[in-house]
Amino acid sequence: MESSVAEAAKKQQEFALASASELASLSSSTTLAPAVARFSPEDGVAELRFQQEAESDARLNVDLQTAKLFKLGPVQSVCITESSDTDEEKSYSRGVTIRFNNEEESAAFHHAFEQWKKDLVDQGQKLPNGELSSTKSKFDDKIEPSSAKMYFHYYGQLLHQQNMLQDYVRTGTYYAAVIENRVDFNGRVVVDVGAGSGILSLFAAQAGAKHVYAVEASEMADYARKLIAGNPSLGERITVIKGKIEEVDLPEKADILISEPMGTLLINERMLETYVIARDRFLQPNGKMFPTLGRIHMAPFSDEYLFVEIANKALFWQQQNYYGVDLQPLYGSAFQGYFSQPVVDAFDPRLLVAPSMSHVIDFTKTSEEDLYEIDIPLRFTAAVGTRVHGLACWFDVLFDGSTVQRWLTTAPGAPTTHWYQLRCVLSQPIYVMAGQEITGRLHMVAHNSQSYTIYLTLAAKMWGPGAELGGIIQQSSCKLDLKEPYYRMSQPQAYTIAQDQQPHQQIQTQDLDDSEFIAQPSPTSGSKILLEEFAKSAGALKNI
Repeated sequence: MESSVAEAAKKQQEFALASASELASLSSSTTLAPAVARFSPEDGVAELRFQQEAESDARLNVDLQTAKLFKLGPVQSVCITESSDTDEEKSYSRGVTIRFNNEEESAAFHHAFEQWKKDLVDQGQKLPNGELSSTKSKFDDKIEPSSAKMYFHYYGQLLHQQNMLQDYVRTGTYYAAVIENRVDFNGRVVVDVGAGSGILSLFAAQAGAKHVYAVEASEMADYARKLIAGNPSLGERITVIKGKIEEVDLPEKADILISEPMGTLLINERMLETYVIARDRFLQPNGKMFPTLGRIHMAPFSDEYLFVEIANKALFWQQQNYYGVDLQPLYGSAFQGYFSQPVVDAFDPRLLVAPSMSHVIDFTKTSEEDLYEIDIPLRFTAAVGTRVHGLACWFDVLFDGSTVQRWLTTAPGAPTTHWYQLRCVLSQPIYVMAGQEITGRLHMVAHNSQSYTIYLTLAAKMWGPGAELGGIIQQSSCKLDLKEPYYRMSQPQAYTIAQDQQPHQQIQTQDLDDSEFIAQPSPTSGSKILLEEFAKSAGALKNI
């Protein structure tokens, strides 16, 4: 399809004006009278230029990508645009006051201005890297500004990037997924969604990407530029764009998206929505996404020590004489408050009391709206008789490459990642017998603090002869805020068996026999090769 700028080049538009004056101090203002306004493409970028009718060096140039036009009267308007001082790297607004000869010429000019602006928005390739579109950002519509500020401040710091880079399971799996699938990257255009330090962009360049657009909204974009510039043989094919995916425009479509959009429980921080928006805006039809899909795994667990630990936190509020004050009126609220925090830690998989089930999110097909509310019916069969203290959750993601399909898992028992696992603890445990059915619901609703409210219900059904005729005999529910977890960062301990508990049989943490999915390799398979390859890559980057 012939581009709008190419069409405009054949029919440059000119308008005769009574005058055009720059808004500035009297000592430095420029006035052109009479004047001509000319819409034309310059080096592939649409531009509005004001100059005197007679040939003259005096002219005023306006960048249409940032310009806005306001009507001050029947024959007078003002055009405001963003400019920058390259010496001091400061941006500011400048304006041009336009006076027309009559109302008809004013109306025609406004119509032409809007048409050229529309063409720029419709033809994304005409906008330079990092320019904001004129449409309002979806991100700003749904996210609280204070949350966004804290989020981008957090990820704009190198110490937090280092924490993620030093998660060798995470970083090594990404490296292996990219390098083992060079055929998907070689000669292709790649968009790195939420690029952070730019490490995934550098991996894509190592795999032979034609060009990588690294989009990062936080101050980390400046560090990414520095890191990429320090690796010139790769950096010459990488462009860092500072801005939100929801707002920036790119000069071309991508053949493949790469991103690390996973948060705690896969969905925390709501970056999956940004990943899906990037797919809809920038990915070619039938393009690839790394990762391709994610699965949330869930299983009931029993952990008496964790339950007692959380319950004991509220004992402070049972004091009747705290400097002469009775704290007991707040005990109930404090007790529920502690149980409203999901627990993030690495736990022993022997604590699971039933085989897990999973919920799939296919990043290539799901819509942004699908992620606003996730409702998962739960159904398990208890493998042991015990007290169930809540629901344990973890996730994995698949890199569905053309050569190798590789999984990144956060399952209990697998090598620990910086995501750990997550457990929702019930303030009222339920009792189950081996073979008894456990049902319930996990309902997660997104909120504007870039996280989710979790509503969990677990119930034990009648068990034994005549169970089909019976109903629920126990039920327990809780409400948790995924934004405010309890970080219990300890490695799995050797749990001793309590007197009222039977030894738990080893239970598979996830069922990978489903023919719908590609089987995941064991956590240790190929780990030596992977670490060796990753070490070589790290050394190669250092020596470039």
